[in-house]
Amino acid sequence: MKRLIVAAVVMTFASPAGAQLGGLGGALKKAADKKQALDDLTINDAEERQLGENVSAEIRKRFGVVQDPAIHKYVSLVGMAMAQQSDRPNLPWTFIVLDTDGVNAFASPGGFVHITRGALGLIKNEAELAGVLGHELAHVVRKHTVNAIQKNKAIGAGINSAAGGRSELINRMAKQAYEQILENNFDRGDELDADKVGIQLAQKVGYAGALPDFLERLAERNKDQAERNGMFASHPETKERIDRGRQLGVAAKTTALAEPRYRSTVKYEVPALTSIAVVTEGSAGLAGSGKAPAADDQKKEEPKKRGFGLSALKPTTGQEKQSTQVSASGGARGLGADRAAKGGSNPALVKVTITAADLGAFKKGIV
Repeated sequence: MKRLIVAAVVMTFASPAGAQLGGLGGALKKAADKKQALDDLTINDAEERQLGENVSAEIRKRFGVVQDPAIHKYVSLVGMAMAQQSDRPNLPWTFIVLDTDGVNAFASPGGFVHITRGALGLIKNEAELAGVLGHELAHVVRKHTVNAIQKNKAIGAGINSAAGGRSELINRMAKQAYEQILENNFDRGDELDADKVGIQLAQKVGYAGALPDFLERLAERNKDQAERNGMFASHPETKERIDRGRQLGVAAKTTALAEPRYRSTVKYEVPALTSIAVVTEGSAGLAGSGKAPAADDQKKEEPKKRGFGLSALKPTTGQEKQSTQVSASGGARGLGADRAAKGGSNPALVKVTITAADLGAFKKGIV
């Protein structure tokens, strides 16, 4: 009998860990695999910059770049003044003016911030520009895009099967990031966080918290749009964002708008939505023209299924969210004119040099 008992004890300790602990071993292995997958999706600063370069190249290809060094230097001075106040001042920040009438702005990882000449036309003063750039800066500083990609199961599922290793992983991430950024598909909390950080950065530099003024003008522009329409299309309810922005501005010690300098530098005018040329369905993102379809015609368009990516919030109109496929090449079905706006043909970066003396002199003009 004693021998049998000893044998039973030996067999118990020799059993697999999963059998001993009722499956706990399997659960631990799953947790370890999940952690490993997250570690595999973690990228360093150099990889983040490469990711951002890939995404920016696609955005520039889609919309073109205004080939005007003066306007790029002005926008870069406003952006750099705030970037220096951020938690990531040493990123190689790059500010790009896109050659399109559509009102939009995009940030890609690693320090790339894009704003359209249409948005510059809708903006009325330098403080509003600071608010818009600050919002996009915040997405980069807080790594909203990178964090969202890390949570994406479609990317994580392909890690082990990716033949190209890290290079292929960055390419997969770039495709995901481009679609997220182009569609403005950020998490609600990320959008509110970007508003808050952007307004605070602008105030640190000396600007009034003027982002809510721009949002009110943008809401008025989009009030008759049934479709998702470009900038902030999927952001939280506009009224909520305006109210929160106003609250942040209450304690501000400055009312500086720098409006005269803005008006003397930026000469763009934003066209009406109905007069914006748009890319056509199935185009390569650069070709295609024509006027924006009327709202009634847009409603008749049959929506397509969306590709992979993060889910968008409902538009601020309160109407049901469109289930729309917009390829990375820029199809326009079911979208507002700002989002589907035609772009220029030159994607080349415009290089500008900003010295510490340039930036110091510029800051003195924030009045």
